[in-house]
Amino acid sequence: MNPVLQLAVLLLLSLVNRVGGIDPSGGYCINNQCFAVFRDPSDFSRARNECRDQEGHLMTVRSSVAHDVLSVLLGNFKGSFWIGLHRPLRCPDSAARLRGYEWVTKDDESDFSNWLPDFNMNCSSLRCVSVSPELDFRWSQKPCQDQAAGFLCEYTSVGMCQSQEESPGETVMYTTPYGFVVRDLLSAPPGSTALRMPSETKYLCYAEMWQPAPWNCEIEEGGCEYKCTESPNKTPSCYCPPGKTLNPANKVTCEQQLVEDPCLALSCEQICYMKGDSYSCTCDRGFQLAEDGRSCVDFNDCNDPRQCPGENSVCVNKPGGFECVCKAGYSTRNGQCVDVNECTSGPCEHECHNTHGSYKCSCYDGYRVDPKSANKCKLFCGKEECPAECDPNNKFQCYCPDGYVAEERGGSMVCIDMDECSDGYCEQRCKNTFGSYACFCSLGYVLVDGYKCVESDDDSSEGTSAPDTPTTVSVPYPDPTRQPSGVPPGGLVGIIIFTAVFIVLVVFLADRAIRRRAETTNSIALKAEESEDHGFHQVKGES
Repeated sequence: MNPVLQLAVLLLLSLVNRVGGIDPSGGYCINNQCFAVFRDPSDFSRARNECRDQEGHLMTVRSSVAHDVLSVLLGNFKGSFWIGLHRPLRCPDSAARLRGYEWVTKDDESDFSNWLPDFNMNCSSLRCVSVSPELDFRWSQKPCQDQAAGFLCEYTSVGMCQSQEESPGETVMYTTPYGFVVRDLLSAPPGSTALRMPSETKYLCYAEMWQPAPWNCEIEEGGCEYKCTESPNKTPSCYCPPGKTLNPANKVTCEQQLVEDPCLALSCEQICYMKGDSYSCTCDRGFQLAEDGRSCVDFNDCNDPRQCPGENSVCVNKPGGFECVCKAGYSTRNGQCVDVNECTSGPCEHECHNTHGSYKCSCYDGYRVDPKSANKCKLFCGKEECPAECDPNNKFQCYCPDGYVAEERGGSMVCIDMDECSDGYCEQRCKNTFGSYACFCSLGYVLVDGYKCVESDDDSSEGTSAPDTPTTVSVPYPDPTRQPSGVPPGGLVGIIIFTAVFIVLVVFLADRAIRRRAETTNSIALKAEESEDHGFHQVKGES
């Protein structure tokens, strides 16, 4: 089967599962068009969307042939059903065949009209159209928000098959990819199946021809009653569960095994099928027969480059099959892998730029991406000195990049590169760089732990001792101070002044205390002398 046509058939067959649980109550096909009736109470907008979701549109009744189809579809029903005719925001036009209305296909081409006699020409008249058996399928103006009994959908196909002729005593039932099963069809769209009774032979409409079952196993299990597999020569074949055998006439149905099962002796792990006049083992799709002729091993379906052809889609092999998944940075939307805009979740500290399948962070001026965390930013200078990054509410609260120190200059703060080499961080040779430094070793030595030089055992290897390109040390020894103190320079000046004042005050108070103590001592001594003199004079008088 041609891969492109096979894909088209698979897409048509998938439509039934996309209706959202609404099954058609009937249908009819003629020429290259099919029509389906849905008995589901809906307003006009919902009915239009339901048809659109099935790759169709509300029915257009452009000819008397289409009008006759209405009687086929609605002959046994009651109530009004939406058709694809409505009026945009304009007034009716009595001179036009459609009276100013247009089809949902956005055109007004029509060889037929069937309005009710009491057509309302007011600009405020009702804007949507329905038909009903009670009004002989005449076109009736109706409020678009009203709930009709149902709606009619129309589908257009290419590669239609003509209906099969019925032999005496035979009937043919057609199942279309649009979900309705009918006996009377003039044509059938690709993907339709025809079941002839009582023989139970099945056919698939494909490329304007009816292909007998079993057909490609990927389409409705090849038409098999039980399961379908491909023989080693890639020919589709039906098989039956244990205890049953394949009907040799229609090659799709299973019958009760009347004689001893010839497959029992083969001990097939998965499938036993008839191969000419004998039986052989084979495997389900996604597996291949092992060397013992009985066991089945997984086949990597992803080896086929045709699997998962969608852009940004990846094939993942699974036991017995495969799965199509989206690449990292993509998600599924309407069956396609589309880029995910990671920037909406704010992963970057400064700026985020969405890219195909990923994103990229960038930083404001004076910063660069942190090598240790790609979504973070850190201060960066890249030269000997740069203006410091200061708090706008506190000009003395400033910060510098790693490897720089802050210095007050002319009322502003600047960051000056530190010369780490002057502190002896490297054991032998050191080269200062902006914001960092690099250690080197002399010939005959190799650098260890980023700062130590160890004598090399390989004397012939001169290049290992002193590389031409400096290697920045990530963990220097001893650990240098790469970030300025948390105390701003202005605060440091204040601390010094405060300390000096405090010392002067302590000295002053100590001096006062010493003076007072001396004065107290002198006063006590003076009083003692006066007391002694008084006693001396008293004794002398008594004498």
